[in-house]
Amino acid sequence: MLDSRRPSDGRAPAVPTAPPAARRAAPGRLARLAGLCGPAFVVSVAYVDPGNFATNMAGGAQYGTMLLWVIAVANVLAMFVQALSAKLGIATGRNLPELCRDHLPRRVSLPLWVQAELVAAATDLAEFIGGAIALNLLFGVPLLPAAAITAVVSSILLMLAPRGRRRFEVTVAALLAVVLAGFAYQVLLSGSLAGVAGGFVPRLAGPDSLLLATGIIGATVMPHVVYLHSALTQHLGVPGGPGESGRREAVRASRMDIGVALGAAGLVNMAMLTVAAATFGGGDPGSLQAIHAGLGQVLGPGAAVAFALALLASGLASSSVGTYAGQIIMAGFLRRRVPILARRLVTILPAMAVLAAGVDPTRALVLSQVALSFGIPFALVPLVAFTSSRKLMGDLVNRRVTTVAGVAVAAVISALNGFLLVEVFTG
Repeated sequence: MLDSRRPSDGRAPAVPTAPPAARRAAPGRLARLAGLCGPAFVVSVAYVDPGNFATNMAGGAQYGTMLLWVIAVANVLAMFVQALSAKLGIATGRNLPELCRDHLPRRVSLPLWVQAELVAAATDLAEFIGGAIALNLLFGVPLLPAAAITAVVSSILLMLAPRGRRRFEVTVAALLAVVLAGFAYQVLLSGSLAGVAGGFVPRLAGPDSLLLATGIIGATVMPHVVYLHSALTQHLGVPGGPGESGRREAVRASRMDIGVALGAAGLVNMAMLTVAAATFGGGDPGSLQAIHAGLGQVLGPGAAVAFALALLASGLASSSVGTYAGQIIMAGFLRRRVPILARRLVTILPAMAVLAAGVDPTRALVLSQVALSFGIPFALVPLVAFTSSRKLMGDLVNRRVTTVAGVAVAAVISALNGFLLVEVFTG
């Protein structure tokens, strides 16, 4: 019997080809989607800032791999929150601070601005101190001048944003790659991935481990980049066509962007904890300087250099992102802008004061991350409320399950913060 798909002359059937227009459409769509990616890489740097080094390394040194599950949960929460923030900017063409100013009473929006500025200041404190420690470890520069150098170099990065936004995104992504490469090298040297599965079983070991777990969440779900992400995506509302189709395409691209960028950041955080667990075996080194020295003694000088370079890349990138977020916060809440370099001079003052006072810089980093966790509900509650409004979001409004999840996330984090408040005041 003849195969009905084969011509009667015995020749193989021709392979159908897509019309030229169809062949051009797929690459064109991919290029369009790729052009929408990048904001999440700027945001993701905040998830591997020097505060993460302090909290994750302390967690691994004291509790082994027990808190890996906290990092995993925090990373999933971060992806969820950043997806909402990106969608808000795309759907409304406005950022979260602007929407707070326009849709909330002034007696509410002004306190929100004040706490957002304090959150940005806590972020800058961690990032300047981290960069200063890295320069001290690499080149022996004293901490005060090292903090000033960090401010100058990160200010150069800030000059790329927002006019050179794509160059800024690429530069920040390159610094993230340095952090990732540094910890990948340390993981290979330490063999720290052996037996980590047990770390993903949820458990804690008393109030101290809960304090560190909350610090990890505060260092991972960063409130200042919740504000920033909506600003980075608010110009993407109609990227590929008129109306809703263009916005939906931008939302799909942002989810891909978030998955890749924050997925890489999550791997870095887990690597930090496992390296500390494998290197210090239950002993608390007490400071980033001691961690650097311990890595050099146990894994060799290459590991110590990789750690310091990763810390420097993190400090430079995250400090520029933090100051950029502060600019967005002020402009959105108050309709006021100050020269970004002038803002940089102001934001470095707390870090310089801490270093000049002789405060343990690693302790300051950990406490700054706990402080950041208190700002999370004040960013999440308006975010969930606005993304649940059909009037603002149109067809991109949250589904009911998304709103319920957002309320649950805000409630859980608020409960953890309440516990911390009790612990701080009762000892």
